[in-house]
This record gives sequence, structure tokens and C-alpha cells, in this order.
Amino acid sequence: MTPPRPGTRAPRVHHPLFARFYARVSVSAEGRGGLGALREELLSGLAGRVVEIGAGNGLNFAHYPAGVTEVVAVEPEPRLRRLAEEAARRAPVPVTVLPGTAEALPAEDGSFDAAVASLVLCTVRSVPQALGEVRRVLRPGGELRFLEHGAADSPGLARVQRGLDRTVWPLLFGGCHTSRAPLAELAAAGLTLVSSRSFDLPETGPRLPSSPCFLGVARV
Repeated sequence: MTPPRPGTRAPRVHHPLFARFYARVSVSAEGRGGLGALREELLSGLAGRVVEIGAGNGLNFAHYPAGVTEVVAVEPEPRLRRLAEEAARRAPVPVTVLPGTAEALPAEDGSFDAAVASLVLCTVRSVPQALGEVRRVLRPGGELRFLEHGAADSPGLARVQRGLDRTVWPLLFGGCHTSRAPLAELAAAGLTLVSSRSFDLPETGPRLPSSPCFLGVARV
């Protein structure tokens, strides 16, 4: 399949109720849920031009280090994109927020040093196509920083995840799927895993369908 090129018409993404819910919950999770520290770890040491896919309401922007010369953030959901534009104005590095989807990035081949995928591969329509786009826009040797949730390693929770993904979960949570396997998807896309660690979020309390998480680096 030929990768989408800049200007390809992207499918419309519109989840107004979920966008409002996510905007509230994600902000409260920054401190109490530990997501702020995870974003800091995710982005530490980045430099050069960065593309962020599915930027949401822009909570990563405050954590980009000074070595980053530009961030191009792509977000398809209108309400979340407006919030991301507001966050971009407060960011410590230059951030441009664009409409678009991960499957059709509005960028030229080999135009970025790094890409960031943060809690987004669970919602894209096609993970292989999205990762193919990441490979296309990264320069040779460029890296993908990822923070994603995915399939559980315990059979019981994995069965629950698959059941939810076939029924109510995507409808309630903006197209999110809980049983995808991000590490396997990275390998299938031809990306080389440099480092990764797995953990539960939240670290204490009941293990939720969205709890199993993965944070790491892959390279083209």
C-alpha cells in the first residue's frame, strides 16, 4: 500500500462527549495519576524537529526539552485540537498544531528527527498505516518515542479486554481499544525496539482494562 502523502483527505474524527471527558480526566491525572512524570520521561533528551501524532489537548507540550527546535502536533478531534492550540501558546518550544490523522500525516518524507505517540495507537483506525506514516516522515535513524496502553499479560484481563473492544469500550472512549499489542505492532512495521518498560497505570488499586502500559523508544 502506498503511504498517504501530504494533502491526502483524512477521515473526519469527531468525538465531542469523549473530548470533554478526556480534557477533564487527563488534566487531573497529570499529578495524581503520575502521567506528568511519565511524559517527562517519554520526552527527555529529544532534539531537533518532532512530529507528535494524536496530540490530544496538548499536555505533552510543557515537557518538551530545550533541544527541540520545532514540534508539529497533529490532532483530528476539533475540541481537543482547540485545547492543544491553547497549550501550544504556553509551550517552552515552538509548537504548531495541525488537523490530520496518524494515517495521513501532513508532512514530507524524512522531514523529522523524532516522532511521539502518546496514548494514541489505541484509537487510530489502522495501526499499521499509522506506523507506516511515522516511518515515512522520519529521517533515516530517526526515533519514535511511545507511551501506550495495550494487551494485558494475564489471560483473565486479556479476555475482558477483547470482550470490551468488541462491544462498548470504543463507543464510550472515542474509538479506544484496550487489547492492541503496541510492541508487536512496532516490530511488524519494521521499527527496531531500542528500549521499553511495562507497568500498570495506576500503579495501585484494581487493574483496569486500560492499566497495562508500555513506554520506550523505537528507531527507523
